[in-house]
Amino acid sequence: MNSEPGHLSSVRLIDEYLRYLRVERGLSSNTLSAYRRDLTHLAAFAQESEREILTLERANLVDQVARLRDSGSNDATIARFISSVKGLYKYLLAEGLTRRDPTIFLEGRKAWQALPRFLSPREIASLLAQPDTKTDAGLRDRALFELMYATGMRVSELTALKPSDVEWEAGVVTCFGKGSKQRRVPIGRDALEFLKRYLPSRARLLGEKSSSYLFVDRRTPRLTRQQVWKLIKTYGEKAGIDYITPHMLRHSFATALLENGADLRSVQLMLGHSNITTTQVYTHVTSRRLVESYKKFHPRS
Repeated sequence: MNSEPGHLSSVRLIDEYLRYLRVERGLSSNTLSAYRRDLTHLAAFAQESEREILTLERANLVDQVARLRDSGSNDATIARFISSVKGLYKYLLAEGLTRRDPTIFLEGRKAWQALPRFLSPREIASLLAQPDTKTDAGLRDRALFELMYATGMRVSELTALKPSDVEWEAGVVTCFGKGSKQRRVPIGRDALEFLKRYLPSRARLLGEKSSSYLFVDRRTPRLTRQQVWKLIKTYGEKAGIDYITPHMLRHSFATALLENGADLRSVQLMLGHSNITTTQVYTHVTSRRLVESYKKFHPRS
């Protein structure tokens, strides 16, 4: 078979693998349904990343696992997802459709409980400086990135925002997270300023069209998650950031808050985590950085 990455779509690969499990392995319909759910999540993630399953790398899979954990998935759900994904890549290797296995280092629980990846303050500043704010689309993108970093909102929450969700005078935004849970998050001075500057651009981007959503495009009345992923990737490359995802801005938001003295409960509420143990992973990040600083700067480290 042709082993060139990307020559088969993610959906087709999944269908062929599930057919193999049904015919050759004789798995039950319930088991196959569970596999399909997990692999559908993988395919959606690949699409958002502008990749196919055959071109995903370990870093991509770690990021997807972090997203599952961040959204409240328990250990059993994450372990099952990894098992499904590992089975798929084992099949792809056996069929000669790929020569590498990006799941090879996701064996144990410690391996897939990797710390969240986040951007440094310098990388954040470089990313925010990339959009050309002299254009309507550039001003929209700057407002979008400022809001992502200022609030830690998920992409799905950002693309669902409406202008009425922003309390302009109070500097607070109301968003709806997983399970339609509502939360209010402070915006911050810089993000609020760019949002206000963006509103006239929003009207020009819409033209004769109408939209109830805050972030729009000339062609569509609402930015999609895929469009936001593409924007992040494009601007990240311009900023010289090797690997970047929208979720890394969320991680950067939480890490910055904790490093500057915010309490864990407040960060939990702003992120919309249902369980504080999900938020506690960021304390490991800040603790690790403290140790690194100690080793670097203390004369007797």
